[in-house]
Amino acid sequence: MRSFVIGAVFAALLPLSAQAQEAGDAAAGEKAFAPCKACHNFQKNGVGPDLKGVVGRKAGTYEGYSYSAALKNSGITWDEANLHEWLKNPKAKVPGNKMIFQGYTDDKKINDVIAYLKTQS
Repeated sequence: MRSFVIGAVFAALLPLSAQAQEAGDAAAGEKAFAPCKACHNFQKNGVGPDLKGVVGRKAGTYEGYSYSAALKNSGITWDEANLHEWLKNPKAKVPGNKMIFQGYTDDKKINDVIAYLKTQS
């Protein structure tokens, strides 16, 4: 019985440790964000929209940027889960968007970029 309880407690804590491992590193995210700088910054719209405060923002709503209809009508709010899917594969997340970036293949890098974006609010 005792080993059953210990096993149950361990099983319950596993998801928490996995979440802790998934937390991104903002400093590493700043470096991983380097390719994004070709189109995005945190002061004004450029080729891509201004990303200041993007975490928590409704997709396709930053004033003064001409978004694709697909992104404007996506209904997405940029929380961590949606950002992760977007940064993994933007064309799969929102078919018909106009971002040319193919996505990151490394989940750690994605989590780092999201951590960095969260510092830019």
